[in-house]
This record gives sequence, structure tokens and C-alpha cells, in this order.
Amino acid sequence: MQGLTYFLDAIADIVTSIQILDVFWATLLGIIVGMLPGLTATLGVALMTTLTFDMESGRAILILICMYVGAIYGGSRSAILLNIPGTPANAATSMDGFPLARQGKAGSAMAIATSGSFIGSIIGILGLALVAPALAEFALDFGVYEFFWLALFGVVVAGQLTAFDDPIKGWISGFLGLFVAMIGQEGIHAVARFSYGSTDFAGGIGLLPAMVGAFGFAELLSVMRQDAYTVVQTKMDSVLSGIRSALSYKITAIRSGLIGTFMGLIPGVGEDMGAWGSYAAARHSSKEKDKFGHGSVEGLVAAETGNNSAVSGALIPVLTLAVPGSAPAAVLLAAMIIHGIRPGPMIMIESPDFVFSVVAMVFMATVAMAILGLLMTKPLLLILQVKRERLMPIIFVLCTVGAFAISSRLFDVWIMLFFGVFGFLLREMKYPMAPLILGIVLGDLLDKNLRRGLVLSDGDPTPFFLRPVSAVLWVSLLLLVVLSIPPVRRLFSRRRSKEVSS
Repeated sequence: MQGLTYFLDAIADIVTSIQILDVFWATLLGIIVGMLPGLTATLGVALMTTLTFDMESGRAILILICMYVGAIYGGSRSAILLNIPGTPANAATSMDGFPLARQGKAGSAMAIATSGSFIGSIIGILGLALVAPALAEFALDFGVYEFFWLALFGVVVAGQLTAFDDPIKGWISGFLGLFVAMIGQEGIHAVARFSYGSTDFAGGIGLLPAMVGAFGFAELLSVMRQDAYTVVQTKMDSVLSGIRSALSYKITAIRSGLIGTFMGLIPGVGEDMGAWGSYAAARHSSKEKDKFGHGSVEGLVAAETGNNSAVSGALIPVLTLAVPGSAPAAVLLAAMIIHGIRPGPMIMIESPDFVFSVVAMVFMATVAMAILGLLMTKPLLLILQVKRERLMPIIFVLCTVGAFAISSRLFDVWIMLFFGVFGFLLREMKYPMAPLILGIVLGDLLDKNLRRGLVLSDGDPTPFFLRPVSAVLWVSLLLLVVLSIPPVRRLFSRRRSKEVSS
């Protein structure tokens, strides 16, 4: 009941102040960022973090959440009209959205995507409001030993699920991120590590410059390497018919919303796995499997419901464990810390109102997303006519300014450029970026808790393995790694096929 009071108070504060304008312009900007190929939700949130540096914390977080929600939704526009996902979360959307557009149902497809996004976001909001307080209470039992395993678990799981065909690449990417996080002064005695006499390196690698480089400049290089895109030319059909079509798949939407929320909870997995998991479940249970990939309304509903519900799901571990559920959530976590907010197990004790303020912010962003998405279906198409040769130099300037603005260090600009080129090369070799950034985010948590745990146990590592929650985490981690070994996977596949045949 107290939570409902906090939620309603937060809604009232937003609606009755200048922040209501922030909701609409930030969500609209997020939609534009999401729908332009090459500009991801992570890039949008990272750049906006640099621009909201001097704002009051509540207003800044509201703008960033609106950007986040808008960008994940906006990526569906380019997925439907260009067959190019605006963000990785919209890859599943293009499977059925683009075929629908080529059938002359572009307006209907975008309305279906909007309806699915709204439903998914509402389901995710309910999950955020119900699960976050309970998880925060459970997390109060976590100590340094549990947080060490949680950080390592997050990196390994992210590597596994973002590079499922070759998890070793995902793990390499994640452990590279952990190594980058070790550069600079360590957290207990302030001894410089891997600085080689450089005062710049002794200060550590900034999270935001690294993120802007890995997700911004690297994305820019990838886009410029590809052929120019063309918008599908099709007659715009009725938007209302799309809403009716989406509402006819209520069960699919609810199931996809729950799957997306759960996927968002898993550290580092995020919205793209929420979309693909929901899409796979919808296809498995559908009576019209043959339509999937050829213009299935059910498939489009599942994909868009799944990725938008994962947004709220990804915020749950951010608030309660200070562990991001996705790459954009990692930037949001960094922004919260920059603005003096301390996410983690103590948040429900120190500032329970903030958790429900975040719920209210996501709700307002969802309402703005639905309104703008439906009313501006045709005008927003003009954004896709902007030539990338004009757009990309502007993005590069924003990346450079954003990297410099946080600490006013030229060194951060060099870090951004390095991670941009490095990230581009990793992408070309099919290494995922999310584990790299998650490793940088969780590296400090892993390092400090490992060292504190060893100090508390006087150098004895056994508490890391014998405490109940720690035991569950490391055993789960070990099973995950063992089951990812190709011979073991083939053995289990053969056994499963024998059981099915018998």
C-alpha cells in the first residue's frame, strides 16, 4: 500500500511540473534514436547522460528512462520499413514486420508493434513494482562472498547468451571488460595497477567514454561500412486495424511479457534475448507456425512485447543488486551513481520512494511512447529519409563531446576512440559487445568483494564456496560452463534424441 502511495505521488509530481514536457521530448528523441540504423538505445542513453550531467538527479533519471523506453520501441520502425533493426532488441521484429510492410501493411505493422510494446511495458512495470522490493529484501542477506559470485555469474551468463553459438567468444569479451575495470587505483588501498607511471591510467578507464566508444563510434564505423539503406515504398494502411489485430493475441502478449521480464532480470542478457525468447515461445505454441517469418501478426506481437517488457525487467537488478540487466541498463546504472543515487540491497531501506518513482517514470514513458507512436506514424517516416552521410558526422561529434564532457579530460576522448576502433574489430570477428561493457561495470564490484572477502576470512577462500547462496551461485556457474563444452552438449543432445525416439 505504501508503494502505491509512492507511485501516485511520483506520477503527480511529473504531471504537475515541467517534467511532463521532459517525458514527451525525451521519449520522442528516444524513438528517433532507436529508429535510425546505427544509433542504439545504449548510445542514446550514454550521450544523454553526458548532457544531463548538471541536472537535478530525479529529472535526469526521468529523461534517461524515457530515452531508453523510446529507443527500444523506435527500433521497430526501421526493422519494419528497412529490414534493418534500429537496435539489437528489434532483430526479431524484422522477421515478420518487414514482410508485412512489403504486403502493403506498413501502417498496420507499426500499430501492431506499438500495441505490443505498450502491453509488454505495462507487464514489465508490474513485474518491476512487485519483484524489486522482494528481491531487495532477499538481497539484504548477500555479503561480499555472494556479490563476488553474482558479478562473475553475470559476466559468464551474458557471454553465454549473447554468443550462444560460440560462448567462448562471449566469455573472452566479458573477461576483457573485467581486465579493463582493473586498470587504475584499487578500491581498498588505492594502489595504482596497470598504470605504467601514467596519471591518466591511474585514474582508471571511464565507463561512459568506453561505452560511447564501444556502442557509438564502433556502431558508426559498422554502419558506414555497409551499403546505404532504402525505405520500403508501400501504401500506408489503417493504423486502427493493426491495433485490433494485436489485441486478438492477448495470450501471446501476456506470455511474451512475462518471458521478456524474466529475461531482463538475467544480468547482461537484456531486450534482444527477451524478444527472441518470446518469439520462439510464440512460434512453438502457435497454430499458424507456417506464417512465422512471412508476415505473422502473432510473431510481431511476441517480439515487440518481449523486448519492451525486458526494459523494466532489466531495471530490477539495477535497483536491487546494482547489477545491470542489459547494456542500456548498465549506462543507466552509471548515471544513477554519477547523480548520487546508490542502487543496491539497501535502497528499499534508504530510499524506498525512489524505486516506485522509477516505476512511475517507466509508466509515463510508456504512455508517451504509445501516444507518439500512434499519432506520429507517418511524420516519423521522414526521419528515415535523412542521408547517413549527413547524420554520422553529427553522431561522431556528439560521441567526442560526450566523452569529454564528464571529466573534461582529453584522455577520455582517446579512450572513446580506442574502444570505438577496438569494438569495431571485435564486431567484425563476431565478438558480442554487451559482455565487454558488463565486465567493465561489474569489475569494480567483483574486485572489491573478492578482496574484502579474503580480508574478512584472513586469506581463507572456503567461505566463498561454503555459504549457502554462494554455493548455489558457483555450482550454477560451473554447470553453465560444463554444459557449454561442445562434447558435453553433443552427449546431452544424443541422449535426448534417444529418449524421444524410444
